[in-house]
Amino acid sequence: MKSILLLFIISTILTANPKDYSKDVESLDSIIEALYDVISGEKGEARDWERFLHLFHKSGTLRSVGKTKEGKVDTRAMTPEEYIKRAEPFLVGNGFFEREIGRRTESYRHITHVFSTYDSRNSASDPKPFARGINSIQLIHDNNHWWIISILWNGETKDNPLPQKYLRMKK
Repeated sequence: MKSILLLFIISTILTANPKDYSKDVESLDSIIEALYDVISGEKGEARDWERFLHLFHKSGTLRSVGKTKEGKVDTRAMTPEEYIKRAEPFLVGNGFFEREIGRRTESYRHITHVFSTYDSRNSASDPKPFARGINSIQLIHDNNHWWIISILWNGETKDNPLPQKYLRMKK
């Protein structure tokens, strides 16, 4: 009975005082920083998926690019909720830190496209990344709030190293 009462109290407090993620969507820099921050954490560390979902427009999608068994280049499309279901076991089970190491940005009126180069590590203390690639991020700004519309990513390979022009920050 005590544990049920405790859960009720915690639930009531959380509902009465929802987390404020408004700073994450105030600027282009803040939403990109929040995107990398929310998926990163040490092994066993829970992610704040509510925060992650707050970054996406209601029509938001994520897509990875890879090769099928037949060798054809294709994408796998996911809603943010499907991404969470697919990625959470790996991110939490192995530890995962992704950081931006370069950026190219193009904007016109309410739309912005960011080529965000990243590297990935299992721990913040790892000396070398296990992967690098580019996140192609499409966003809109509705005059009050930045929203991620889509993320399409592609990892670096031996045969296709990242071009130098994407390895430096250029906003």
